[in-house]
Amino acid sequence: MTLPMTERPATGSLLGLALGDALGAPTEFDDVPAILAKCGPWRAMELPGPVAYITDDTQMALAVARGLRTGTGRGLLGPKRWERPLREEFVDWYQSPENNRAPGATCLRACDRLKTEGRAWQDASQLHSKGCGANMRVTPLGLVPGLSDEQRAGAAQMQAALTHGHPTALAASDLTAHAVRLLAEGAEPTGLVGRLRSYAYDNRGTYHERWLGDLWTRGGAATPEAFIATGWDECLGVLDRLRDALAAPSPETDPCLATGAGWIAEEALATGLLCFLLFVDAPVLALRRAACTSGDSDSIAALTGAFAGAHLGPDGWPPEWVARVEHRDELLAFGAEWDAV
Repeated sequence: MTLPMTERPATGSLLGLALGDALGAPTEFDDVPAILAKCGPWRAMELPGPVAYITDDTQMALAVARGLRTGTGRGLLGPKRWERPLREEFVDWYQSPENNRAPGATCLRACDRLKTEGRAWQDASQLHSKGCGANMRVTPLGLVPGLSDEQRAGAAQMQAALTHGHPTALAASDLTAHAVRLLAEGAEPTGLVGRLRSYAYDNRGTYHERWLGDLWTRGGAATPEAFIATGWDECLGVLDRLRDALAAPSPETDPCLATGAGWIAEEALATGLLCFLLFVDAPVLALRRAACTSGDSDSIAALTGAFAGAHLGPDGWPPEWVARVEHRDELLAFGAEWDAV
């Protein structure tokens, strides 16, 4: 079932991403007892301030958004029009003095290699890594208007592959962008997991060669289809765990115990979705639950906020929180631009 499209889903989703990121940043490396000792009851967690600082999650999501603006501004988005501005944005992020928010080692290694002019991006990609850096930044691809299904999927996988070349990183990034898009278009949350499972099955044998080139040859797989199927199978496995968790919901239990700690891409997707789906009509509570987790709390909460904001729009976020979040003006500008189309 599809409901009427949410008003201003792009604005809601981008703000939710940043708010979740900022709320989860102080708790990222703590277990739940330590978080409760530091922050008090999780249902009353407050956004740090007076400025709510984001982490590399939102920084890189904004890099993706800027790359999209440049790439789509040059015409129909394709691999070359996507790779060039995205690569420039990632290198700019890597070299920025603001890149001091506990960035992931995989992103740092890959971006250092992307600096080398003339080097194929596939040579920079970290084939062993399926870290959540692949999909904590992909939300803009679920929100930008005017892309075909093939463009959205190919561009989502390619942006992951510039740093994280593991097939599960690619599939999880594609699936994350698809989830955001479904919610922004008014998909019913109760049917979301089933639709994501169907999408994973339908795309299990699809290798986007136009976007990924010969990346698969570097991973030791026999065929491109076998390479990407590995990633979709791991995503299907974690979606099974998500389905089981929702069949017997336990809001007071650390979500990481059901769907994983979120340090890797498929678990960040599933645990972010779990927090959102436990509190579909209470987005702030969903963020608080995501931030009070024993895993990668800022990335889990960022994805939770992206899903909740795409579903409910910006009105679900407290105005006093929005007023304090770092990069608010740029987030609002991208949201307004994409919501207007």
